[in-house]
Amino acid sequence: MDDTERFVRLVSESGNIVFFGGAGVSTESGIPDFRSVDGLYSQKYDYPPEQMLSHSFFMAHPDEFYRFYRDKLIVRGVKPNITHIKLAGLERAGKLRAVITQNIDGLHQAAGSKNVLELHGSTKRCYCMRCGRRYGEEALSESEGVPHCECGGIIRPDIVLYEEGLDTALLTSAVRYIRDADMLIVGGTSLAVYPAAGLIDYYRGHKLVLINRDATPLDGRADLVLRQPLGSVFAKIQSGGNE
Repeated sequence: MDDTERFVRLVSESGNIVFFGGAGVSTESGIPDFRSVDGLYSQKYDYPPEQMLSHSFFMAHPDEFYRFYRDKLIVRGVKPNITHIKLAGLERAGKLRAVITQNIDGLHQAAGSKNVLELHGSTKRCYCMRCGRRYGEEALSESEGVPHCECGGIIRPDIVLYEEGLDTALLTSAVRYIRDADMLIVGGTSLAVYPAAGLIDYYRGHKLVLINRDATPLDGRADLVLRQPLGSVFAKIQSGGNE
């Protein structure tokens, strides 16, 4: 039995699966990995991307922030890939309890997943910083310059910028799902971004599977490590539901 077959067997034997994913989940849909050699963070701008996506930069240079945001973070025409689709199928089959994602692209929901914990927010949502009114992504994608609400407040994307903390209620929920899971699948993440990566420490089971093209700091703790593309691994799963 090879590692992929072992993975499929573990999935078939489990009934409380949690999936924790990063940028690598969406690269097969054509969304660049922020930290890969060819990804967003290797490209050249007047400011480093990490600085442009920080709270202090957003407040000090909103024009530059929104120009960068519209150019690089609003991705049009992308569709869920086989990993997104299979995960949604596992949820419909009652085997997957939650998807915990570091991604902000909304592709898990587009594939049909219902219980998605978006640790870093979503580009699909925006809100007014003054009155709190909620907007869809078109408030930014179909506007120019710094977008404003009818009340005069700035409309910002509902994403977590550098220097901003994660939602504590969301983190608490993620911890609960991971702690109670009988199988934890970690895919497409270098496990280098904290506090999100630290969530893995709460897993108490013996079916920790890491699927990533590169080594991660937690490979030695995993029960199974797969160095294969996520899509090729998840394509082997019979997840149920209407795919």
